[in-house]
Amino acid sequence: MASPPIVNQIRLLRFMAGEMTQAELGDRIGMTRQTVAAIEAGKYSPTLEAAFRIAQVFGKPLDEVFQWEG
Repeated sequence: MASPPIVNQIRLLRFMAGEMTQAELGDRIGMTRQTVAAIEAGKYSPTLEAAFRIAQVFGKPLDEVFQWEG
């Protein structure tokens, strides 16, 4: 199966947020570390709600966290 046409800046944003771990991000958005890892790696597209929650954690607009490359 091909990767979803959505890319993200989660790894960079976690780094800029004081090396926030995937587990810490997961705790803040109500998801497991494994789910965060899959979203970050582009293996899984988040729900719209999850995408907004992730953007909110970093204080960024949605389109600075996720980009559509369709």
